[in-house]
Parts: sequence; C-alpha cells; structure tokens
Amino acid sequence: MNTHKDLEVWKKAIDFSEMIYSITKTYPNDEKFGLVSQMRRAVVSISANIAEGAARKTRKEFVQFLYIARGSASELDTLLKKSDRTNMAKSSVLESARMQNRIILKMLTSLTRNLNY
Repeated sequence: MNTHKDLEVWKKAIDFSEMIYSITKTYPNDEKFGLVSQMRRAVVSISANIAEGAARKTRKEFVQFLYIARGSASELDTLLKKSDRTNMAKSSVLESARMQNRIILKMLTSLTRNLNY
C-alpha cells in the first residue's frame, strides 16, 4: 500500500460521504444542527480515520484508527435507522445507505483482520 488513497474501503467511504450529504440535504431545517450535523460528522469520520491510521507508523496504530472508523460507521447506522423511524427521507433511500454502510463495515473488519495477522 502506498497511501490511504489506495485502499478500496477509503474510496467507498468517500463515495458514501457524498451519499449521506445528498440524503441529508432533504432533511428539515430544524434538523440542521441535530441529526444532519451528527450524520455528516460520523460519515466524514470514517474516511478521515482510515486516512489518519494509514499514515501512522505501526500496524497497531492503524488498527486502532480502523476501530474508530468502525465506531463511526456503527453510529451512522443508528442515525440512519432513526432517520427512517422519523420519516426524514424515503425508506428505500435510507435502506440503500444502510447497505452501503454494512459493506464498509465488512471491509473495515476484513482489513483489521489482515493487519492483525
């Protein structure tokens, strides 16, 4: 690996952040500083932690940042579910986002396992 930009999971996380930004543009204005802000911070945190971890000196440090990225992805899953239950966006759109999130979680798990061995 040359940089974080070579990691497929980082690329997917970047694409996913664009998806979440697009979805949250449709949320009501009164959620701007609530759900919208929280979802955007969580999704940005995924790719940012992958990048920061990849730049660290040791595998152990990289793995720690991957765990943080997984935590952000898990947080986002909860926020997507909350969005669905409160009818913030179409259920089909939110389910598509949750599927993308699950793919990223699986990729993070796989990368973490590979780095631990």
